[in-house]
Amino acid sequence: MIRLTYAVLGLLVPLAAAANEQAIRQALEPKLGGARIESVQPTPLPGIFEVRYAGRDGPQLLYTDAQGHYAFDGSLYDLRANRNLTEERLRKLSAINFATLPLELAVKVQRGNGRRVLAVFSDPYCPACQQFEKALAEISDITIYYFMYPVIRPDLADHSRAVWCAPDRGKAWLDLALRRKPSALATNCDAPIDRVIEVGRSLRINSTPTLILANGERIRGGLPAAQLREMLDAAAKEAARPGR
Repeated sequence: MIRLTYAVLGLLVPLAAAANEQAIRQALEPKLGGARIESVQPTPLPGIFEVRYAGRDGPQLLYTDAQGHYAFDGSLYDLRANRNLTEERLRKLSAINFATLPLELAVKVQRGNGRRVLAVFSDPYCPACQQFEKALAEISDITIYYFMYPVIRPDLADHSRAVWCAPDRGKAWLDLALRRKPSALATNCDAPIDRVIEVGRSLRINSTPTLILANGERIRGGLPAAQLREMLDAAAKEAARPGR
């Protein structure tokens, strides 16, 4: 009898989970403005479920109870480990294959042995980008691929074109992005600015700076140097794992 009870309980657990998902979908999907729920899964918080759906900017998350009666939108933190679980999930969900990035369209800057790798979609007239450049300047042994993405001041896109035309693109970019000193050189070379903008839109890059780590995870906005260094090293280790 005990064995039978355990067997029945083993069947009831997945059935209950399925019932929760169905109830959540029926309750929440009509509230999402036409977006479809892509997955429902438990969180580490008992009784709270993660709901993933596709938004304009890519994957979006919200949280709900088992019946979909209540929902909240925001970040879920593990305070013991000082981790933003929502941010970590979104980085995983929006990750891309770094190897598919058209690096030939980027301005390459290498410092030291270049072992850390980072791609950045950056607008030279974005205040947050300029601030992030100061943090980047503190990172040694790094290769940075800058995708010039002049969407904030498209009227000044020629300043980015001049960077591409410069004999030392890396220096010209840092002069513009960090010091706001545009190059006085001609802009009549075949600068790939329009192609970069197309790539950015295809990847749903809607804010600058957007960082892409070696493991493909993307980060919207800049980071302090210490946190960035830690994440670059962790991403490099993950990217190097066999089977990735």
